[in-house]
Amino acid sequence: MKLGILKTGRPPKPCIPEFGTYPDMFIRLLGRDAYDYRVFAVDEGELPESPKACDAYLITGASAGVYDPLPWIAQAEDFLRAAKGQAALVGVCFGHQLMAQAFGGKVIKSPKGWGLGEQDYEVRLREPWMDGAASIRLPGSHQDQVVELPPGAEIWAANDFTPMGALAWRDQPAISLQLHPEFEPAYAVSLIEHRREGPYTKDEADRAVASYQGPDDRARVGGWIRNFLSQAT
Repeated sequence: MKLGILKTGRPPKPCIPEFGTYPDMFIRLLGRDAYDYRVFAVDEGELPESPKACDAYLITGASAGVYDPLPWIAQAEDFLRAAKGQAALVGVCFGHQLMAQAFGGKVIKSPKGWGLGEQDYEVRLREPWMDGAASIRLPGSHQDQVVELPPGAEIWAANDFTPMGALAWRDQPAISLQLHPEFEPAYAVSLIEHRREGPYTKDEADRAVASYQGPDDRARVGGWIRNFLSQAT
């Protein structure tokens, strides 16, 4: 399977030598030999020549907001709409928000503030690509949130802080998730430390770092993404 990774941002430069780029993180999560990967630097104006260039596309996280007036964001939305029903789609964090906005939902900078550290979501719908887990625990790093569902989408996992935390579309093969299964805990902590005292407060950073003490469900959700892709293409 050809899996196109639509890169929409990058980690802080000091983190890249140790942890790699966001496409690198997804390739480690999903398995280096699992797919024929193609990376497109969407945030630098690069898009696939056609939605059919790959069987599926995964949209990464970014520090930008989907409402920012950046030309590449509108171009990426146009591409996603063109790809609807032509390729399977998976969105993570910014990718989750971009898909929601492209397909008719609404995204805002949430007045609730930052969702940082390990986050627990209740599984609300049992999808055919899942196992029987009732909840998932994954890294979070977001201030923006989807606040209006796009037509055709349903919530499959969420918590009170992020009520539209994970979506599945019924009119196309597409899923998305606000949390970060690709973030290894060491990277998540490094990211927090690089943003301590701006944009995160000391207390926010301390609480988030302390949350990375126990196990999470990165491997499980990585498996769910693989299962979804195998069933959708």
